Amino acid sequence: QHSQSVTKEILRMIYGTTLAALSFAGIASAKIYFKEDFNDAAWKSRWTIPTEWKSESELGEWKWTAGEWYGDASDKGIQTSQDARFYGISSKLSEPFTNENTDLVLQFSVKHEQKLDCGGAYIKLLGDIDQASFGGDSPYQIMFGPDVCGSSNRKTHVIFNYPPKDDNLLIKEQVKTETDQKSHLYTLVVKPDHTFEVYIDMKSVRQGTLEDNWDFLEPKEIKDPSVSKPADWVDTKKIPDPEDVKPAGWDDVPAEIPDPDAEKPEDWDEEEDGTWEPPMIDNPEYKGAWKPKMIDNPAYKGEWKHPMIPNPAYVEDKDLHVRCKDCTTIGFELWQVTSGTLFDDILVTDSFEEAKAYADATYFKKIGKENEMFEEVEEAKRAAEAASQPESDSEEGAEQDHDEL
Repeated sequence: QHSQSVTKEILRMIYGTTLAALSFAGIASAKIYFKEDFNDAAWKSRWTIPTEWKSESELGEWKWTAGEWYGDASDKGIQTSQDARFYGISSKLSEPFTNENTDLVLQFSVKHEQKLDCGGAYIKLLGDIDQASFGGDSPYQIMFGPDVCGSSNRKTHVIFNYPPKDDNLLIKEQVKTETDQKSHLYTLVVKPDHTFEVYIDMKSVRQGTLEDNWDFLEPKEIKDPSVSKPADWVDTKKIPDPEDVKPAGWDDVPAEIPDPDAEKPEDWDEEEDGTWEPPMIDNPEYKGAWKPKMIDNPAYKGEWKHPMIPNPAYVEDKDLHVRCKDCTTIGFELWQVTSGTLFDDILVTDSFEEAKAYADATYFKKIGKENEMFEEVEEAKRAAEAASQPESDSEEGAEQDHDEL
């Protein structure tokens, strides 16, 4: 028994070591096309501000900062700093990226310190562009991230350019977004099996197939144009009962009657006020307009369904998952009414495991302390507001006492 236990323990150790080795090998084989944490002053040399997109007065300044609340003061990002401005900035990937046989993973963190009221906070992956003129009209391949304007327009954009249609296609059903003042991590994964998944703070918020969630392709089936619903098709489920008869005297019951409890006022003068009449009230005996009861229609044939046929316009796209074709550039091109959004920890890779590891080393490492600091800042604001309130109340009380004297 002892030797069996030792053998099992050895096997468990070997199995665990093998799994760890395979996991490490998976990350080791990952390719990173872009990684930016903005933690050194040389970040400016890696990024380009467009000079030919908008005038200098229209462009907002990017601020290099950890923000008002943070997990580590040295862990910085770039933040929009001027209200009602356009913001543009781009950088080159380490090499062109085409996700033909690999996963495509795009990840970055966003913090709306200003309580974003209206503005974009999304990132773009693009091909070769003129970075000096990079802006809203620059062709892109992927646009991903939050977009907020008012209480009704709050979503996480997942937009892919689809060359066969020469169009930028939005995901059919909106993806939720986070609008509080804390950092959140956004991750997009596209796989070679034509599926995708969106994560916020590494929690899945949407997944499925590319074909079902975007209008890339024509529908596989269409309604048969040669067939129409028969003229004698009955699809009315219920009909009035032909044998049901309205009771005698039904229409003789009025909808309103004089209030039997009303009494003529004592000071009523009929010569001056006219003949007194009690007010009208709803008649409790009134049953409304008579309608015959409804019964099952014996001629009902059910809901007619249009026959479907294969769509001759449907063409399968075996490269549907290739949403990055020689991507070379990454960038932000935004408009914000109220500034204060901070971006950090940007990653482009072909490995979701690498993205999770990077999230652990950056976002999850700082978020706990950042949230604590945020609560401390908010508590200080609430305390300051509360401290000012009693003072005004006491002044009002003193004035009232003075008036009474």
